[in-house]
Amino acid sequence: MNENQTYEIIIRVLPSDIDELGHVNNIVYLKWVQEAAIAHWQALAPAKDQEKTLWVVLRHEIDYKSPALEGEDIIARTWIGQARRLSFERNTEILRKQDRKLLARARTIWCPVNPETGKPQRVGQEVRELFSSPTSE
Repeated sequence: MNENQTYEIIIRVLPSDIDELGHVNNIVYLKWVQEAAIAHWQALAPAKDQEKTLWVVLRHEIDYKSPALEGEDIIARTWIGQARRLSFERNTEILRKQDRKLLARARTIWCPVNPETGKPQRVGQEVRELFSSPTSE
């Protein structure tokens, strides 16, 4: 992973994130994965492309490594992976900010869709270059 190609957001663990076991519920990690992806898209994609493209998840893979607790600050670090015609890979790590301990690792496959039709659509070359690694097809 090239550190210059990562994008990070900081998240505070809220009381509503905690489950009956006293730590962050697994579904909250997926919410953070999505929040990091959306923030990265909004920070990097040209406004004209943001207006004409929405993204839907085709697949999530997530490995939970260690629990997060209420009040902790979390780093959601994301970076792009390979892209195919209508699927774009994104990787995310969830880290505890204090010690950068890995809490979860996720791989997500996203598909660009037309906001008017809800159907998959191809993206322009600029978006493809911004959101796919050089080894993509």
